[in-house]
Amino acid sequence: MSTAYWNEIMDRLDHKVTRTISQMGDKCPHFAGEDGKYDDIGSDWWTTGFWPGMLWVMYDMTGKEHYKEAAWRWDGELEQWFIKPTVEMHHDVGFQFLSTAVIKHTITGDEDAFRRGIEAANFLAARYNPVGKFIRAWNEDKYGWVIIDCMLNISLLFWASKVTGDPRYKHMAIAHAETTMQHGIREDGSTKHIISFDAETGDYIENFGGQGLSAESSWSRGTSWGIYGFINTYRYTGDIRFLNTAKRIAHYFIAALPEDHVPYSDFRFESLEGRLRDSSAAAIAASGLLEIAAVVPEGEKNLYAGAAERILRSLTENYATWDNPDHEAILLHGTGSVSSGIGSSLIYGDYYYLEAVAKLNGWKNRVY
Repeated sequence: MSTAYWNEIMDRLDHKVTRTISQMGDKCPHFAGEDGKYDDIGSDWWTTGFWPGMLWVMYDMTGKEHYKEAAWRWDGELEQWFIKPTVEMHHDVGFQFLSTAVIKHTITGDEDAFRRGIEAANFLAARYNPVGKFIRAWNEDKYGWVIIDCMLNISLLFWASKVTGDPRYKHMAIAHAETTMQHGIREDGSTKHIISFDAETGDYIENFGGQGLSAESSWSRGTSWGIYGFINTYRYTGDIRFLNTAKRIAHYFIAALPEDHVPYSDFRFESLEGRLRDSSAAAIAASGLLEIAAVVPEGEKNLYAGAAERILRSLTENYATWDNPDHEAILLHGTGSVSSGIGSSLIYGDYYYLEAVAKLNGWKNRVY
């Protein structure tokens, strides 16, 4: 690893994110289009936590108060949605509160943040189906739907068990991971986005394509969620099954990458002509690969750390907005879903890129 190179990139991020604070204002960002301006999606949306998460990581890395001041209010902003009517609060309370309340409490010890984190964990635990042993993803009539993204959300339950001493949270997280491992991960390491169960009996029914190309394709960001989610589950449990699953998904991801190490939005396009890359999938995978590298034997570390660094160098040198200070995002060419056909900057791509670079600079207070 080139320590000096990643130190320089951390300095660039310091300047970039500091400038973005004034550009962002009070917005809840999700995506930025060609104009380089992030939208304002509303604070109940699943991506709300990523911008304040970036601020907390930067505060932890630099100690600069303006990051803390800009990040402080966000867990309180999110809390209102536990009592206000919305269909957008669901299993993604993990994404929303891990990078707001949980990291805030981890860094500052704030008791309100702790209370909100536990409140979010209770909300997530209430979505657990004990017959099917899964956490329900979305609302409305989707009682038996599970998505690969939730493998990151269950870190909230592991955290809750750790800080309260109550093992019930982690029991639900482990059961959900086992169900996903059994039905959501193919033998070759590719992942399914949506898997469906009978909510009454718990029986597996089928899988859907979701944000990938089709039910039998391989959505690249789903693969990234799988890498990171299963290595986190191993980190919390020490159960070798979860490490081996994370490694299997990682091997598939690395083998499927194009020459510049940034994936297309799906790994199973018949033709790549006109197809979009997904820089967010690359950033998420890189951060997860660094977690695998941290726990495997010395002789295996370079497989995962080397792949992560190649991905991050490509993002840094080919996909970033360093030369456009008015652009509010860090990364270009993210793709929300294959069906959208629209490439844009995505706030979660920015978060996981920044998180991974922080790890290369020694950051340890990760909450996912």
